[in-house]
Parts: sequence; structure tokens; C-alpha cells
Amino acid sequence: MNDVPILAEPREGVPPVVNSREGLIRTCQALRHGHGPVAIDTERAHGFRYSPRACLIQLRREGSGTHLVDPLALGGAIGLKPLADALAGTQWILHAAPQDMPCLAMDDLRPSDLFDTELAGRLLNLPRVGLGPMVERYCGVTLLKEHSASDWSRRPIPHDWLVYAALDVELLNDLKDKTLEDLRNTGKLEWARQEFAHLVEVAAGLPSEEPGVNPKRWRRISHIGDIRSRAGLQLAHDLWLARENLAHDLDIAPGRVLRDDVLIAAARRCDRTVNVDANTILAMKGFRHREAKKHRSTWVDAINHARGVSPQQYPPLREPSSAIPHPRSWQHHHPKQAARWSAVRPAVNDVAAQYDVPPENLCTPAWLRQFAWQPPEDCSVQGVDAFLADLGARPWQREILSDVLSTTAL
Repeated sequence: MNDVPILAEPREGVPPVVNSREGLIRTCQALRHGHGPVAIDTERAHGFRYSPRACLIQLRREGSGTHLVDPLALGGAIGLKPLADALAGTQWILHAAPQDMPCLAMDDLRPSDLFDTELAGRLLNLPRVGLGPMVERYCGVTLLKEHSASDWSRRPIPHDWLVYAALDVELLNDLKDKTLEDLRNTGKLEWARQEFAHLVEVAAGLPSEEPGVNPKRWRRISHIGDIRSRAGLQLAHDLWLARENLAHDLDIAPGRVLRDDVLIAAARRCDRTVNVDANTILAMKGFRHREAKKHRSTWVDAINHARGVSPQQYPPLREPSSAIPHPRSWQHHHPKQAARWSAVRPAVNDVAAQYDVPPENLCTPAWLRQFAWQPPEDCSVQGVDAFLADLGARPWQREILSDVLSTTAL
């Protein structure tokens, strides 16, 4: 039984939602009068909306308190520039920064300095690095996570959701201080500094615009491998593109317009009969659900377009790829690379264990595959160091890895 007490309420109560320019100005003034780093978190409506924008931004600073900012209400002519100005020059504390930085960048909020408590936990090789487990470990309380998957675009936001949101930043500063001490005591503080600086660089390059429909993503439909014919793939492509454009325009998560399994089932009809008509497809159960049924003409147009495409123009069953194949296929087709993989992978795992850091944080799987597949011509320590630098490895990683990879290269 877990005897850790539950943190049920913010220490200063739940602040009002900032949804007016006047409220935003007051929040910015309060943040400026605070001191120390600023704890930041966001809530999105993943699974409900197409847009990945933040629906709520939580901020907390010592001497300032907690602030809940509604970027949906403050968009357009108002914007969050006053908030960006108030945060300029401050250190941000985030937990799993790569999850929050893209939506913050869409509101032109980018850090000049940050501390990622989740990444600190990874460098410390903690067994669990979610916010809840880390708060339990370091602060001795439990955070409830029952609203993490809620529709945060809903207005007004229910009070218990606001409690949850405020608590997500309540202890980030304490968590930062405690993990900072552990990083210092384990000799990993410089590693963390380099990693955090890298995240700041990443944030600087993130786009301010919302992503549109990427037509190349259609091959990522769940279970697309179940489709056995090129005609089926053509129909899957056209239904997917129609769904994406519709979901984008309505700002509804694509799966709420038409589920992937329905799309795949429709496309598989073409595995048996190439020229499937629209009425046959739309008679399927998934197309009779409320949201899908509302857009019948969209599906009819997509189906008719697929029927009109020449078979010579159908997508190939397997898309040609220049990417490195998965290592599990190397043994039979690329024995030299397979032998190198068999040498470098356990070597990296061993050195990661020696330094008490997860292997994926020491050397990303993509870097390791790239090295095993095609190492540099110069496999000296200096040559490997340059190779890793080109891939984006930070100095602390290169210092540990260069000798190991140079020694194990075949």
C-alpha cells in the first residue's frame, strides 16, 4: 500500500484563469516581481483537437505565485508577447521539455535557459522519471494524474482540472533543486548543462506556425500493412488525405472524424474487388457513426477519386526507402554491418552501465545504427569524435563514446 500523502490543493489556492489582456498584464507584472527560475507546464487537447497548440499554460515563480494562462482566449490580436517579454532572461523549469517546447514556440515562447527535471532524472538513471514518481521520490507527496488526457480545449475549464494543472508546477522548483544537488554529487552536472543548452538550441529552431497536413504521413496509418493490394493502398491514401484535410479544417482529431480501423477495413475491400463503389464502402458500420456520417460527400469524393486513378499510378506495396534498415535484417543481407552491430551495441551498453546512465541517453539508437551501418573512414578516436559531432552528440557523450566505438569498429 502506498502511504505517500496526496498533494490535493495548491498552497495558495487555485488562481483564476488569465483570459484577458488586463489579466495577462497583471500576470506579467507579478512574474517580473518574482525571483528565481520559472516553472512552466502546458496542457493540450491531444486526441480531441487537430491543433497541437497549448490550451493552458501554467507558470509558477517564487514571490509571484502560480498563474494559469489561457492562450486560446489570448490568441489573435492579443497574443502572448507580453508574457514572452516577462520571461526573457529567466531560467525555465520544465518536465520533459521536448513535449512542451513545440506548442510554446507556436506562441513565440522560447527559453534562453532551461532545466529539464525529467532529463535530469534520466541522467541520474532513475528507474521512473515521470513527474509523479519523481515528485514522490524527492518531495514525498503524490500527484494525481487523472486529467492528463482530458479535452483541455473545453471552456470553461472545470475547477478540478485547474487544481490538477496548478499542481503540475507547484513543486517543479523543489524538484529542480533536489535533482540539481544529485547531479552535482554524481559528477553529472556538466552533462546536464550541455543537454539543457542543446534543448535551448532546439527550441530556437522550432516553428511558430501550426503544422499543416503532411501528405507523406499517410503510410503511418495504423495496421496499413494489412492492406494487400495497390488498389487498396490508393483508397487508403485518398480516404486518409480527405480525413486529414477535414480534421484540420474542423480542428478535430482525425480519429474522431474517421477511425483508422474503419479506413483500413474500407481499403481492404479492394484486396478482393478492385473497383469498389462508394455505396458499398459507405454502407460499412464505421461510416455510419455520427461524425463520419456528417461528411458523406467527402468520402464519396475520395472513393471516386481513387476509382479514377490508373492502376499504373497506384502506390507501391512497399515504399522505397533510403533509410538504414532495421538491424534485425542485417544478419542475412549485410553480414559485415551485423558483425559490427554485435560488437558496438553491447560495448555501449557496458560503458553506459559503468557511467550509470541509460544507454539511449549516452548514445541514441539512431547514432548507434548509423555508426554500425557506415562508420567513418577514419575510425581513430579523433575520427569517431568528429563523426559523432556531425550527428549532434554533445561533448560529454563524445568523450565517453569515441574510444569505445573506435576500439570496437570492425
